[in-house]
Amino acid sequence: MDNIESSGLSGKENPDKYAPSSSDSGQMKVSHAPLNLGGSGTPVMPRPPAPKPVAAKPMDSHVPVAAARVTCVKTFFTKLHAGAIEFLDEQINKWLQENPGVRIKMTNTTTGEIQGKKTEPNIIIHVWY
Repeated sequence: MDNIESSGLSGKENPDKYAPSSSDSGQMKVSHAPLNLGGSGTPVMPRPPAPKPVAAKPMDSHVPVAAARVTCVKTFFTKLHAGAIEFLDEQINKWLQENPGVRIKMTNTTTGEIQGKKTEPNIIIHVWY
């Protein structure tokens, strides 16, 4: 901290005083005009292109459905013990036999709690067809 006086200011100058403007003193000649850096002037942003109108597609009364598209879901669930899971298998098989036109696309199996008389862990099977 020995360089406090090495700032180049003499003791007579006040560092908090503003620099004089060009009208205050005839000695300082500072231009307040913007600098010309060789450009062609003020840049103008290009206008965004106008959106093109889109013709409405006619409604087709007959829309074909893809064979691989999922259209419905059937949910089965049961408690997590051996007898209940065997009963669940029987339910799923019976439902498939009663609905021979069903083509299964995907299945999901999860476990979670289902609330009945009391909350118990269950296996939940979603059959997407």
